[in-house]
Amino acid sequence: MQLEQIKYPAQESVALTEPFFHMAFSVDCVIFGFDGNELKILLIKRGEEPFGGYWALPGNLIYLNENIHDGAARVLRELTGLQNVYLEQVETFGTVNRHPLGRVITTAYYSLVKIADCPVFAQSHAEEVSWFPISKVSDLAFDHLEILKACMQKLKKIVRGRPVGFELLPPKFTLSELQRLYEAILEYPMDKRNFRKKILSMNILVELEQYQEGVAHRPARLYKFDEEKYKRFVEEGFSFAV
Repeated sequence: MQLEQIKYPAQESVALTEPFFHMAFSVDCVIFGFDGNELKILLIKRGEEPFGGYWALPGNLIYLNENIHDGAARVLRELTGLQNVYLEQVETFGTVNRHPLGRVITTAYYSLVKIADCPVFAQSHAEEVSWFPISKVSDLAFDHLEILKACMQKLKKIVRGRPVGFELLPPKFTLSELQRLYEAILEYPMDKRNFRKKILSMNILVELEQYQEGVAHRPARLYKFDEEKYKRFVEEGFSFAV
């Protein structure tokens, strides 16, 4: 049986002057860090309108001649000085009136970094740049609070299937620091005994013959991640539940 050729109605070409082309695209970067006690977010204080003087996520428009991922890396570098940061795309936000100056669609990226390894400085339209505890962030420019919440939900899912401490903790850490990291991300306390039993059973940590220094209490043993096992967990995934 011969198939009939499907004929589609002719479509008129859309001129570049149509409203479809009267919009812009931007990127916003959600950079998470951990200081040993609290989960933090990197924010900039905007030095220009709209929302001049407000704290916001590092973000800006992307150029017509650059890929969106390259644009995210450029914007982060231009506003905060951060370079060579792994960025992962999370979600696109396109509410009609999300930007007061016109139609702007933004794509959110997130990253996990070691705060001590990432010095930052304000430039471009950023007046200031600073780390803020997630728990203290309540008001941001544009719809950036919504974007932050979406990225937090993404991080909560990731932490259950990937050992994110490798990106957020210093090379050597205590089990208490690792537990505080999980509690800060998941936002609930964990039983110390159960947590340690679970994390040690994964065989992803290397026990060191070193202890904390300069602490008032009894020094705790230090650990580090087994990098090869970490990479395997990233590829294969795991289920973390305490």
